[in-house]
Amino acid sequence: MNYLIDTCGWIEWLSDGVLADKYLSYMTNINTVVVPTTVQFELYKWVCRVKGKQSAIESIALTEQGKVIPLSTSIALLAANFSSQYKLSFADAIIFATAQNESVKLITSDEHFVNLPDVTYFSKKVDEI
Repeated sequence: MNYLIDTCGWIEWLSDGVLADKYLSYMTNINTVVVPTTVQFELYKWVCRVKGKQSAIESIALTEQGKVIPLSTSIALLAANFSSQYKLSFADAIIFATAQNESVKLITSDEHFVNLPDVTYFSKKVDEI
């Protein structure tokens, strides 16, 4: 089964965050991970800021081992509908639309996706872990 790991999941896994173990099983078979170019953008930007450009390039190389999905017209239009329907930001709407378009579960710790269809959500709140 394929999955889409949201940017926060990549960050948790790469930085050995509190939820890294939750994402480990999804990252074990990286070739089953769907990666929107929007996730690559967000991940590269974050890793550059926190760890530097070389680490960011290495992180993107990892994402390239998955199934990279560029933004297409059909995904953009689907995202626009989801943005209105679920009050999602541009990036979140693109990520959610890509998961829906690829018929895969979205795995995330981003509260914006709570209660959306086909989403597995891992809370960062200590009392919910």
